[in-house]
Amino acid sequence: VQLQASGGGLVQAGNSLRLSCAASGRSFSNYAMGWFRQAPGKEREFVAGISWLGRSTYYADFAKGRFTISRHNAENTVYLQMNTLKPEDTAVYYCAADTDRITDATTLERVDYWGKGTQVTVSS
Repeated sequence: VQLQASGGGLVQAGNSLRLSCAASGRSFSNYAMGWFRQAPGKEREFVAGISWLGRSTYYADFAKGRFTISRHNAENTVYLQMNTLKPEDTAVYYCAADTDRITDATTLERVDYWGKGTQVTVSS
């Protein structure tokens, strides 16, 4: 599976961004999908995950109520809608695919596929 993330950019605090991750290769619906992020000097951390058919979603505490993950299997795409962005959301955001569900318990080493990141910068 090849993953390509897009949609990052520079926004002011309080505004919104929607990230997209397009998948190609093996059957998209066979994979749970997720988003992680990595801020400068910090470890990569879980942001959100969604099950194979989109029936279950999982969020990091900081994402609950502000971020929404969704997927469109017919288009092989997963999205991350980010609202009320804060400067501390500044990071490189990565999409991920795994045959197991992706949650805050998922270790980075266990993820099957990673996409190249997209930079999100939130100014105060």
